[in-house]
Amino acid sequence: MIGSILIANRGEIAVRVVRACKDLGIRSVVAYSTADKDTLAVQMADQAVCIGGPETKESYLKSKNIIMAACLTRCDAVHPGVGFLSENAGFAKAVEDAGLIFIGPRSETIALLGNKVAARKAALEAGLPITPGSKEAIADLEDAKQTAAQVGYPIILKAAAGGGGRGMRIVRKQSELASNLALAKKEALLFFGDDSVHMERYLEQPRHLEVQLLSDGQGTVVHLGERDCSVQKNHQKLLEESPSPILSDSLRNAMCNDAVRLFQELGYRGAGTVEFLLDGDAYYFMEVNARLQVEHPVSELVSDIDLVHAQIQIAQGKALSYCQSDVRCKGYSLECRINGLSAGHIKTFVMPSGPHVRVDTYLQAGSVLSPYYDSLMAKIIVHTPTREMGLAVMLRALDEVVIEGVKTNIEEQKLLIQSRPFSSGRFSTDLYAKVVAQEKHHG
Repeated sequence: MIGSILIANRGEIAVRVVRACKDLGIRSVVAYSTADKDTLAVQMADQAVCIGGPETKESYLKSKNIIMAACLTRCDAVHPGVGFLSENAGFAKAVEDAGLIFIGPRSETIALLGNKVAARKAALEAGLPITPGSKEAIADLEDAKQTAAQVGYPIILKAAAGGGGRGMRIVRKQSELASNLALAKKEALLFFGDDSVHMERYLEQPRHLEVQLLSDGQGTVVHLGERDCSVQKNHQKLLEESPSPILSDSLRNAMCNDAVRLFQELGYRGAGTVEFLLDGDAYYFMEVNARLQVEHPVSELVSDIDLVHAQIQIAQGKALSYCQSDVRCKGYSLECRINGLSAGHIKTFVMPSGPHVRVDTYLQAGSVLSPYYDSLMAKIIVHTPTREMGLAVMLRALDEVVIEGVKTNIEEQKLLIQSRPFSSGRFSTDLYAKVVAQEKHHG
């Protein structure tokens, strides 16, 4: 049994896990950097321990300090949250080797899925459709030229060990290949410590869809429906909704069943997400996120399943108490990420409330939005019977927000939600460029 958990993360996800621990009667210990000593998660946890300086390499990416903190505070398990070391196989293995429980997939699963080439092979073996691309990491420029000729331009270069939009380069013709390959490899090495790059055909105007799954590692895998994450800025998600307004029931069932089959083939354990690109009526496997995702509340609200609770129970060796037929997704949910456009001291911080509204945040009046970390300030999530009502409630919620001291993206979010393409459900991953960028140009 897990009696205490060290939370190796910060921000709103740390608060989220602290709350889950309290719900389950589990002692929570928050590992924090010197820059986060006054944050809400530190205040809420049963215990908090400083693991280093403000730079991520000094704290949240320093696995030895985190594991030492877990041992010194007599924790039984480590929850990695999202980002940082949450998909680091070496960290997961080090946690396991220290005699602690890693609340996530097995380290060998993370290692396999952390490499995009290996993940594509696994998906192909499980019968999932994949975009045309390289079978292995690109060896050199000549290999890249030959592969691109076979795949057909435009192509996209991706860091094999990467994610989160890092180490990605779109190439539309051969004359652009050499420079972009060099840049992709450089970024891959910088962000992930591995310069391996693979190649896929680039889809010009796809939808970005993902299926949320839970697997107990004992044979039961369930999906909680899909999320549409097509609204992005520089490959970073801004709005997420469920169900997707564009999917037919037959296409939805096929995609979700494929995701379940992949997790069954992998013997996956824990919460995870299979991401797809939708191009017309065809969908293609993109990657697996072997962790909880920022947008998980959307799936929680439509399914009425607490994903963090489930993560902890699975980590304790408990089988899922429900099967797929028990999971009934109801209504519509939309998440809006409130990002800071500048760091600084927050003078006023008022979040929305009222019917149909949930807010996940770690900030309050007097907090500091640190320049050292992700700019996410809060997530506003609504859950309503219909999409039309959900958009109206979200706009009401955004109007209630009062933040003074730092600039935010709230006005951009309003613009996106009120745009004709979004309200109609007919848009692709270029929506931000078409709506916000154009508005700024004309303004």
